[in-house]
Amino acid sequence: MSATIEPVGAGVKRQEAPFLHRLARRAQEYGRLARVDRPIGTWLLLWPALWALWIAGAGRPDQTVLIIFVAGVVVMRAAGCIINDFADRNIDPHVKRTRDRPLAARRVAPAEALALFGLLMLAALWLVSRLNVLTVELAAVGAALTASYPFVKRLFPLPQLYLGLSFGGWSIPMAFAAQRDALPRVAWVMYIAAVVWAVVYDTMYAMVDRDDDLRIGVQSSAILFADLDRLLIGVMQVVMLGALALAGRTLKLGQWYYAGISVAAMLFLYQQWLIRKREPAACLRAFLNNNYVGMAIFVGVALHYVYVR
Repeated sequence: MSATIEPVGAGVKRQEAPFLHRLARRAQEYGRLARVDRPIGTWLLLWPALWALWIAGAGRPDQTVLIIFVAGVVVMRAAGCIINDFADRNIDPHVKRTRDRPLAARRVAPAEALALFGLLMLAALWLVSRLNVLTVELAAVGAALTASYPFVKRLFPLPQLYLGLSFGGWSIPMAFAAQRDALPRVAWVMYIAAVVWAVVYDTMYAMVDRDDDLRIGVQSSAILFADLDRLLIGVMQVVMLGALALAGRTLKLGQWYYAGISVAAMLFLYQQWLIRKREPAACLRAFLNNNYVGMAIFVGVALHYVYVR
């Protein structure tokens, strides 16, 4: 009778495989919690930072500052998503679009989410510590706004505005501070444009969930604006483009910049067409289309400094 002899280490490998599988599954859940699989939010936050970095750096932003800002946007967006889901962990299960999120589906524990949030905030702190004092001071304000947003939105009837103030545009004054160690008035004009833009695209996003939000009592601009939603979105789109045009006039930017704004205006018209019937799927498409708005404006800024010197 012959005995089967296992190769040395075979038992260890069998034990390692389930461990590695579990580790990969946890990493996947953490990635979903941080929205790694949905980069649209990162792009919407990154475009205003890139506008400001190119303008503040006259088309040649400092490479170290650029790398820090790109990494910082990625890290802070992930941290913001985590703390938002932590605050909404008992609300998200009742919303069709969010019920499968890791915290809502109870695949990630609240303590795990808070630990990951803390690690990301430490990473953001390390990144910003490479910059000047004014930028660090502004970053502290931005971090407080980001961390407070999920809780303030429960009390504030226009949470999309607070989102714009905290997430949507705060990278603009930070970019000017990092590049110039100063905050010129044009930085605040651009900040207003970015804040208003954030209210525009996040209202479109809120229109997707309007029925669920009404049912469970969650506040949003889509609910507050009611049947004036399309009109008010249109007004804000005009204000956003006007603020950018004012910034361009102040900085004496040329035709490439205004071409970028013109493309953004055409994209806004397309978004208005998409949301005309307020269908959730079409509203989501309009929200996603804002990525091209940010891109068009950035391309206009970049081409100005390439061809007009």
